[in-house]
Amino acid sequence: MKLSEGIGHYVLFKRAAGLKYQTEESTLLGFLVLLGDVQLSEVMTQDVLTFLNSQPSVTFSWRRKYRLLMYFFEYWAVREAMPTLLMPNPRPKVRQTFVPHIYSREHIHSLLKATFKSQKRYSCLISPQTFRTLILLLYGTGATVGEALGLGLTDMDLKTGMLTIHNNRSDRSRRIPICSDLQNAIRGYVAWRSSLQIHCDRLFVKNDGYALITTSLIINFRKLRKIACITRHDGSKSQPTMQDLRPTFAVHRITSWIRNGADLNRMLPALAVYMGHAGLASTQKYLLMTPERFRRELNKLSPMPGKERWREDKVLMTFLASL
Repeated sequence: MKLSEGIGHYVLFKRAAGLKYQTEESTLLGFLVLLGDVQLSEVMTQDVLTFLNSQPSVTFSWRRKYRLLMYFFEYWAVREAMPTLLMPNPRPKVRQTFVPHIYSREHIHSLLKATFKSQKRYSCLISPQTFRTLILLLYGTGATVGEALGLGLTDMDLKTGMLTIHNNRSDRSRRIPICSDLQNAIRGYVAWRSSLQIHCDRLFVKNDGYALITTSLIINFRKLRKIACITRHDGSKSQPTMQDLRPTFAVHRITSWIRNGADLNRMLPALAVYMGHAGLASTQKYLLMTPERFRRELNKLSPMPGKERWREDKVLMTFLASL
């Protein structure tokens, strides 16, 4: 079997399982371009290593490509389309120390207020109305930027207050309730863009009427953040981004529940479903960011993986209840 044929069948197999598999397909096609359309049985260990090292990449990206190729070759080896391939030694896993920025509520107000100043020029690609509504939706739902930009006009049911969010990596979607304030903001935005006779089926659009894309947001949000005078003061080299609105949503929700004495064993699973997390672990990490100024203390008090559940740690819960 040729490499191109193997990639084609493998991608179809993954998409039949509900995955979009676009980034992974691009990586596999990159391997095909480098190596040529050889027989699967002719692929050597050194070919894999050459591809992995062909472009400078951080360890996380390198390991992602490594796992992708490993699973691809295992798939065809099991089906006897090629012999078992000895993979090169993987790079050691680097512990991730990045901590997202958690905006305060004052920061959110500053960002919303600054949208009209940052987008007042005629040459701006994004209107203040679009930028403001997008920020409100990200902060009010915890959706990713990609999920928000993928929203269509038909994904909103403002009569029932429900929003359908589509996953960027699979064909799965989730239907979530939104608060009345966010409903009114979206309703006002839709009425505004309708008055301009914009016919794009996406919710968020640029001033030219075409769908808003991520690349348009990066520079504009950096400008907005500077106008709002929001910077990190924790020694981190990275500055706050629009993506940080997702963890901010989660942390603010958890903080509110703690202060109101809610049962986190019930609320965290609900939050995981609301945010589209595959498992509870992705949501529990936000507990360690609640609130940001106590992160070090929480890290000391939080039980280690494999030990008792954090909810059963009396010292930790006493500390959280006192916040």
